[in-house]
Amino acid sequence: MSTKMSKLSSIRIVLFWALLVGFFVWDWHHAQPVNLRLEAPIIAIGSGQAPSGGHCSIF
Repeated sequence: MSTKMSKLSSIRIVLFWALLVGFFVWDWHHAQPVNLRLEAPIIAIGSGQAPSGGHCSIF
């Protein structure tokens, strides 16, 4: 019984990783590329105007 459960567990692990890698490959091919020129520089995170509403940290 132990070898049967171990084999089933191994199949589940391989299936999980195959699905995860498959999703990443699908996403890589179907997502639009990120334009880094439109993103804020990492040093600018936290600077600027505070959020005006709908944000949990303003409460």
